[in-house]
Amino acid sequence: MNLCRGSVVKAVAGRDSGKLFAVTDIQGGYCFIADGKTRKLSSHKRKNIKHVCPTDSMIDINDITDKKLRTLLRQLATEE
Repeated sequence: MNLCRGSVVKAVAGRDSGKLFAVTDIQGGYCFIADGKTRKLSSHKRKNIKHVCPTDSMIDINDITDKKLRTLLRQLATEE
C-alpha cells in the first residue's frame, strides 16, 4: 500500500467508514487523516494504515484550508 502525504483514502473501519479523507502525515503503522469538517487539518485523526483503502487521487495539502479540502473531497466523492 503506497500512501504518502496528500493521498486520498477511504476509511474501511470505525465510525467513519465509507468516508473520504486526505492523508496529512504518516508515522510508523499509522496515518493521520483529515476531511476538513469533522476532522480539521489542525486536529487530524490517527488511523491504522490497515483501516484505510487508498484511491487513485492526490491532493496538494500545502497551504490548503479546511473549506478547500471539504470541497475537493466532496467533488471526488461524487465522481466515485
